[in-house]
Amino acid sequence: MSEQTINQSQDTSPPPNPRIESWKNFFTKLRKNKAAMVGGLLILFFLVVAIIGPFLTPYEPNTPDYVNKLAPPSSDHWFGTDHHGRDIFTRIIHGMSLTLYVGVVSVLIGAVIGVLLGIISGYYGKRVDAFIMRCMDVLLAFPGILLALAIVSVLGGSLNNVIIAVGIFSIPVFARIVRGSTLAVRKLEYIDAVKALGASDARIIFRHILPNVTSPLIVQATLSIATSILTASGLSFLGLGAQPPTPEWGAMLSDGRNFMWDAPHVAFFPGIAIVIVVLAFNIFGDGLRDALDPKMKN
Repeated sequence: MSEQTINQSQDTSPPPNPRIESWKNFFTKLRKNKAAMVGGLLILFFLVVAIIGPFLTPYEPNTPDYVNKLAPPSSDHWFGTDHHGRDIFTRIIHGMSLTLYVGVVSVLIGAVIGVLLGIISGYYGKRVDAFIMRCMDVLLAFPGILLALAIVSVLGGSLNNVIIAVGIFSIPVFARIVRGSTLAVRKLEYIDAVKALGASDARIIFRHILPNVTSPLIVQATLSIATSILTASGLSFLGLGAQPPTPEWGAMLSDGRNFMWDAPHVAFFPGIAIVIVVLAFNIFGDGLRDALDPKMKN
């Protein structure tokens, strides 16, 4: 018996799990992207601040203090105070949970409905596909902010209506992505084999097709959160989103524009908070796209 045969017979280690290996490869690629890692760490930091930050702030976010109104940044008020004397740093910390809540929930609504419509459209095709895609084309004909503005104008200005509006304009993007991926997966041989074994359409869709289209969904969801946050802040800036005295960043930015020359810090800090959060989600989404794309070798 040769030495190679003896070594092979003594090697009793289990074969590597392909799924575990793919996840290891994914995290390796993600770690190499420094910008994505910075974005991911920022997002993690924002989540921690949104959860525990409101319990650590020394001031109440909505309690006015007219003695200290429009005070500049100092050791007592790190970001200064607004025209009602409220601590801007405290309001930004409390508003972070609102901002992330709006972004995540609205994208979740758009993703769930869009995925269902896209996978049904791509799987069944023909008239079902034509009808669903024409409806998506109608929604895509309007710019996202204008569509959300129209929906909020009809429903009324509130944070929940902003979530609904942003969720609705997110539906077509997810539907088109899932439809394209479903069309590609549906033509694979193992789908025909599963059909031949008598599997139902629901089992094929949710057990065999949906897991194979999750990669582009993860990337799109991350990028859509940034767009949703920006859109929700824009609606609040126009007075159609969160209503006073809610510490929402877009509404705070709208209040601060009246004091741009006398107290620029009132508008600067909410504006820079929006920029940093949106930038973090964008660069992290780009890193996810590069890590999940099999065509990216480096």
